Amino acid sequence: MWSPPARAREIFAHPLPHQGESLLNRLICRTCVLLARKRILRITGIEHVDAGNDPFVLAINHSQKGEAVFLPAALIYQRGGRLIHFLSDWNFRLIPVVGTVLKRSGTIVLVRKPARPAFLNVFKPLFQRERTGLRRALDTLRAGRSVGVFPEGTVNPDPQRLLAGQRGAARLSLSAGVPVVPAGIRFPGAPPDRPIPPRAPFEVRIGPPMQPPAPARPGRPSPEEVDAWHHRVMQEIARLSGKRWEPAPRPGGAS
Repeated sequence: MWSPPARAREIFAHPLPHQGESLLNRLICRTCVLLARKRILRITGIEHVDAGNDPFVLAINHSQKGEAVFLPAALIYQRGGRLIHFLSDWNFRLIPVVGTVLKRSGTIVLVRKPARPAFLNVFKPLFQRERTGLRRALDTLRAGRSVGVFPEGTVNPDPQRLLAGQRGAARLSLSAGVPVVPAGIRFPGAPPDRPIPPRAPFEVRIGPPMQPPAPARPGRPSPEEVDAWHHRVMQEIARLSGKRWEPAPRPGGAS
């Protein structure tokens, strides 16, 4: 189990050898962990995301915006500065300070969603690349580095139910032949019958790696194979987060 150190001195003395010569990256990581002390209560199972286990796909539920900054920083800190490349919507890169943190933490930008307010979409072309975010994530895994995904695809403050989720984590795992490390975020102090408050402290439970089945066509999983693996991953995230999960109904009413 891991909890943020209580003393700032300990945080700023923690070695981050994988950050190389970048003083700014080390400062950002340690500062985020310092700020996370009031938000992250504990992380259990953190040994499953040790740098020696790379590459893997970390798949975790998403209930607050702050999780996208504090959780990656805590994991990178505990991994000695070795990055987990989280997928992140492009519009978050427009937020002062947050955008710099996301860029420096090696996020893989997705450009599918429109920005709010709409006038910010004028900046969207600045983040577009020839290769899609999922393709770049797949290249990252094949290069031996790990990727982080929030399969729900958006912030979901429902205290009881997970969203049906997107299949990117399952597809990446099957295509690259790497395990999914499932994780669940819980809010032990939050009311169970109200939306999760945006600044409620949370704990993270990380489960053992889940080895993907081999697709019939190596590296090219079928939609049915992706669906089946997505179901298994989301069910494990549901168990770890203490929520329930149901797949989205297929067209025509089939499940």
